[in-house]
Amino acid sequence: MLQNNSTLKSLIDKLWNNFWSGGISNPLTAIEQISYLIFMKRLDDLEAKRERDAEFTGEKYTSRFSGKFKVPGSSDEVNKSELRWSNFKRRPADEMLLHVQTKVFPFLKELNGGTSPFTKHMANSVFIMPKASLLVEAINIIEDIFKEIEKDASEGGHAFQDIQGDVYEMLLSEIATSGKNGQFRTPRHIIKLMAELVAPQLGQRVADPACGTGGFLLGAYQYILTDLVRKTTLLNKEGRPKGGEVLLEKDEDGFERATMSSALNEYVKDILEDSFYGFDIDTTMVRLGLMNLMMHGIDEPHIDYKDTLSKKFNEDSQYDVIMANPPFTGNIDKGDINESLKLPTTKTELLFVERIFNMLKMGGTAAVVVPQGVLFGSGKAFTMARKKLVDEAELKAVITLPSGVFKPYAGVSTSILIFTKGGQTENIWFYDMQADGYSLDDKRNKIDKSDIPDIIVQYNNRRTLSPVEGCEVEMPRTSKFFFVPKSEIVENEYDLSISKYKEEVYEEVNYEKSEVILKKLNVLELSIINGLKEIEGLTTI
Repeated sequence: MLQNNSTLKSLIDKLWNNFWSGGISNPLTAIEQISYLIFMKRLDDLEAKRERDAEFTGEKYTSRFSGKFKVPGSSDEVNKSELRWSNFKRRPADEMLLHVQTKVFPFLKELNGGTSPFTKHMANSVFIMPKASLLVEAINIIEDIFKEIEKDASEGGHAFQDIQGDVYEMLLSEIATSGKNGQFRTPRHIIKLMAELVAPQLGQRVADPACGTGGFLLGAYQYILTDLVRKTTLLNKEGRPKGGEVLLEKDEDGFERATMSSALNEYVKDILEDSFYGFDIDTTMVRLGLMNLMMHGIDEPHIDYKDTLSKKFNEDSQYDVIMANPPFTGNIDKGDINESLKLPTTKTELLFVERIFNMLKMGGTAAVVVPQGVLFGSGKAFTMARKKLVDEAELKAVITLPSGVFKPYAGVSTSILIFTKGGQTENIWFYDMQADGYSLDDKRNKIDKSDIPDIIVQYNNRRTLSPVEGCEVEMPRTSKFFFVPKSEIVENEYDLSISKYKEEVYEEVNYEKSEVILKKLNVLELSIINGLKEIEGLTTI
């Protein structure tokens, strides 16, 4: 939606640069502080709209900004109206900074009441602003960002909520440093691909046991809304009902995406409020994830601070869909591992595979990113993990990703595993993705070549192409995708690496006979010698 709005992009860049030059150089700290300010602005705008709507309809409405707010750690009370963005932004710089730090931010932290996940995880948050001038500059830029959103909404025909959510996603995309324990941000086009392949439906419970900023939950949410529009509305080729506004449009990665206003009625919203569950061990990520989903229209997201591998976690057989890119290369203390995890290992990349399997309901489906080592590691735990997926689930697909997909964060080689708990594996579908629509260097520039559309088509058609018992026809293993029967996987000790089964095609090259090549080399040598003699002769003269 925002790919053509250069004004918004430059404003976001300016906001980041101001925080950097203002002394907040840690990207996670910067995005957290920016998020708080955007939240203050969003809250004021939302309340103003609800007040106008109530006045128009004659209904009674009590604003969040009515009454008094008791300042924590003090006997002072302040009119809540003074905590509104539209009011405090007019204060002198130094006075405004103190007001936001001591009154507005504490009010924000208690916003949804003591029982909400947002309030719970905001408890230890801190408003960090080194100087008043940085706060003033940030407020002015955010004002300009929202004006541009309003303009885009009125002139471009896009929903305000969609653009606002896209702006927040653009801010999150600026986090360009790798996190702790192998965490790094999953590219949004990979998330969209995985959502297309598992196809979550309205009413299903979707989870991510290592959710970070909530990207997979958001991807599932946007897929569900888009799918609802496809199913409930007769659209023309332009993605709009006859004579109506655009409801579906292609994003920068070629995925269809519905505007939220086209599908998010109260009935749907109530269902979605109880559909998405995320867990993470990084409190900053939890807060960012909560705000990310709230910015996109989910008022009470279920994102919690939990170690899903620990003894305290008990969410087995609870979820219909799991989408995840759990941390790689980590190890945890053996004594902390949950008793339900039976793999004899402390490696997080293996334990998360088992954790995801356990969290699924029978018949539930997962799409999970794993490092290549999980597919072929010879250790006992590696083999047991693969055996579990093949023998106790229907392992539907192994999609190998190019090694540059996660740059600039990491150059690790990865694959996507798709499996359904309790199903029966017969033939596993392999796909060798060679291009994802972006250059595979650190710059990750957009390019025309991408296997993603083909993966979606071929995956959805795989059942019509899958070999059946007694059928002699087999998919050639020289192509990008093919099937491997379970029996062959078992024979190879459950090895799931595509290189084990793919057949390389070598072009035959006919070389000249050795005596002909030697003759040509002799002629070339004589030519060089004669040339050198001519040069020497000229030099002598």
